[in-house]
Amino acid sequence: MKLTQEQIQQLETPCLVIDVDLAKENIRRMQEGADKAGCRLRPHIKTHKMPLFARLQTEAGAAGITCAKVSEAEVMAEGGMEDIFIAYPMIGDFRIQRAITLAKRIKRLILAIDSLEGAKALEEAASDHGMVLEVRMEIDTGAGRTGVPMERAPELALAVKEMKHLNLTGIFTFKSLVLSGKPTEDNQLAAEEEGKMMAETAGLLKAAGVEIQDISAGSSPTGLQVARTGMVNEIRPGTYIFDDFMLTKEKVAEINEIAVRFYATVVSCQHEEYAVIDGGTKCFPTDVAPAQPPFYYPGYAVVEGDDNLKLSRMNEEHGIVTASNGGHGLHVGQVLSLIPIHVCTAVNMQNTVYLLENGSLRKQKVDARGMLI
Repeated sequence: MKLTQEQIQQLETPCLVIDVDLAKENIRRMQEGADKAGCRLRPHIKTHKMPLFARLQTEAGAAGITCAKVSEAEVMAEGGMEDIFIAYPMIGDFRIQRAITLAKRIKRLILAIDSLEGAKALEEAASDHGMVLEVRMEIDTGAGRTGVPMERAPELALAVKEMKHLNLTGIFTFKSLVLSGKPTEDNQLAAEEEGKMMAETAGLLKAAGVEIQDISAGSSPTGLQVARTGMVNEIRPGTYIFDDFMLTKEKVAEINEIAVRFYATVVSCQHEEYAVIDGGTKCFPTDVAPAQPPFYYPGYAVVEGDDNLKLSRMNEEHGIVTASNGGHGLHVGQVLSLIPIHVCTAVNMQNTVYLLENGSLRKQKVDARGMLI
């Protein structure tokens, strides 16, 4: 991404700029790879949170979209999405009732379960409304988050099979770069294990008398490799649409493929050892700590064009840029370009972003920003 000085002067900093043409190329590349592997692509919208990008993904061939929360799904439905998977346990009557309302509005809504309690709550609510809800069961393949352990999956599946108002059509997982239950930097082995574990789980269900149609897996670091195993029929990567510095470290993106940049203005240079920019913790995400293994990120974002500079600490409205060697060399009013470490949380910090398309800048609302429910 390259902005002209004239365009940089148009920006109201701190801000995030998205190169739409680069995003379209990332969409094309992932869709082409999934198609070649004979696998459906159902991208996660957690990265962009905007229906306009979801439309670009479905127009390119995506089978539908994935959301984390029902509030996100509602925004996407308003934006025209008709096939949505909410890949998160639907716990809490407030969530269930909103999901049922949504299911009546769109062509296909898939919900997630990972417990008998959750399944029973969905069954009761669906019965009250005289409808059948499509569900998928989450499998824990090593990430240590939500999901049923593989060996307990048949027991839950059999219980759900007896529920008249739930239709169990598939299983899904999030595993990413985990191998044998531990973090790994080997994308291929992690993907192969993911495919095998999901295929094995489907086999356990079949042996118990439960037939499923969909096996869904694959995040951005492993998505295409999992698809190529032939053991799943759907992948759900999200970050790939924009890419970020994390994905470059995870060996699935190049710096020139990253479609997003922060821009921030230097507002104070009273000290040789540091300068202050106008973005702090309200702008830059803090979910990835600097200087921690395995990738030892240089700061809360990567200052572009000068490896000597690091966004090393922040307050609410202040970002502290330090220099590794000597003085920082910055001046008041200078605008810095920074690469997000984790783009999903970066986008979620913004009410609006700038879109760079066909050489022009325009503002765009982040429609599903902050959707927690």
